Amino acid sequence: MATTPEPESTPSSSTKEEKRPPVEPLRLPSMEEIRGQDIWNNCAVRSVVSGVMGGGIGVMMGLFLGAFDNSVMQEEMSAKQQFIYQAKQMGRRSYSSAKTFAIMGLIFSAAECVVEKARAKHDTTNSAIAGCVTGGALSAKGRIART
Repeated sequence: MATTPEPESTPSSSTKEEKRPPVEPLRLPSMEEIRGQDIWNNCAVRSVVSGVMGGGIGVMMGLFLGAFDNSVMQEEMSAKQQFIYQAKQMGRRSYSSAKTFAIMGLIFSAAECVVEKARAKHDTTNSAIAGCVTGGALSAKGRIART
């Protein structure tokens, strides 16, 4: 029996369609999601949240760095006095760091939000401008050096 050669397979349109990812339907946000986005897009809310989070980070940094402060008179103190002194130092350092980080977070977030809304763009230029504003605001309390 003679067999006829089978025709070479050519890529059909059905194999091309199988390689495409499936199309998923568009999901619209719910009313709760829209309200949440509207609240988060408010510059005051963003600034306050950033200030609170900055304060929390400042407390942790202050406690960590305050543990490394050494007293000049530690050899003369008892263990109880050293513990009390160290706890007070950590408290002072954490309060100071918390205040600085909270102010820094609040100013940066507010400046970035205002610049973003004014420019109507979301890019790194907004962050750079906000960083300059934050640095200027934090250094404005410093005194002018007299020579």
